Amino acid sequence: MSDVTVAIPVRDGGVLFERTLDALAAQTVVHELLICDSGSSDGSPQLARARGGRLLEIDPDRFNHGGTRNLLMQESSGAYVAFLTQDATPTDPHWLERLLGGFALAVDMGLVYGPHQPRPDAAVPVRLELERWFRALAPDGSPRVDRLAEDERPSGPGETGVPAAALIGPRGFFTNTNSCLARAAWERVPFREVPYAEDRVLAIDMLRAGFAKAYLPDAAVLHSHAYTSSQELRRCFDEWRGLREVYGWREPLAPAHVLSRLRGSLGQARRGLADEGVGSAGRAGALAGLAVRQLASVGGALLGSRADRIPPSLRRRLSLEGRGDFAPLDLASPGSAGE
Repeated sequence: MSDVTVAIPVRDGGVLFERTLDALAAQTVVHELLICDSGSSDGSPQLARARGGRLLEIDPDRFNHGGTRNLLMQESSGAYVAFLTQDATPTDPHWLERLLGGFALAVDMGLVYGPHQPRPDAAVPVRLELERWFRALAPDGSPRVDRLAEDERPSGPGETGVPAAALIGPRGFFTNTNSCLARAAWERVPFREVPYAEDRVLAIDMLRAGFAKAYLPDAAVLHSHAYTSSQELRRCFDEWRGLREVYGWREPLAPAHVLSRLRGSLGQARRGLADEGVGSAGRAGALAGLAVRQLASVGGALLGSRADRIPPSLRRRLSLEGRGDFAPLDLASPGSAGE
């Protein structure tokens, strides 16, 4: 039995999955490799086996972001289980060692996670967005530990404690793309079988159950996407629909809020590019690209947070994942989600 498992859900992982497996083979910590494939046709299952991974195979219609990760947890042997996505590549051989070090920060640590870094070929707007968000989580570069005070946690059956909306932002943020769970914590607080935002929901449930959460800035993976403007809008539709389902958050439609958000992003990017010594022509091009990306993002956010008012057929067309439902969560009742 291994003390540590690395678990990855896969479907047609391609060359990025191969790079991830290469990076895992170089890790300083010996670990079990567990892969759950949901219908690949590109040879990903054979590649996983060839690299020493233990393979689970499920039909594509059985895949569920929360449920599939519960299956991986159930089948894993580790006391700690690190999760990656198929296109998230550890940046160095100490990635897993650093993630595991997060559990030494507190005796009540339930889950830890690290940043996403842009790939070398990432567009400047993508790079700026990723760097800005993850830098904001720990401005001084030190690990960040979050937990709820006793009076913020549920006081009895049917109670929720602090409202979910109060955990929007860094305090409640968590990403499965680069993370690790303590088995003992998961046995008390498993993933919910939800179609999206299972990582955000897990963080809320873990915090309310009395566990701590840590962000480790030095446990990074390469993970970025080259989305078109249309794909960015659809990605943000999914993201903000998730925020609506999980937190009840509806993005303000007021023009002042929209303009403030655009100005804030562009202002931070302008300062960042200037600090990097990028010339005026380069700054202008990067800021123009960022403006287009931000407009798509804002459009997706406004639509996604109003997904409950949109017909299912249009939701499906707007969704990058092709998901047409709207499933608000009752966070007072673990595991309940419904239309």
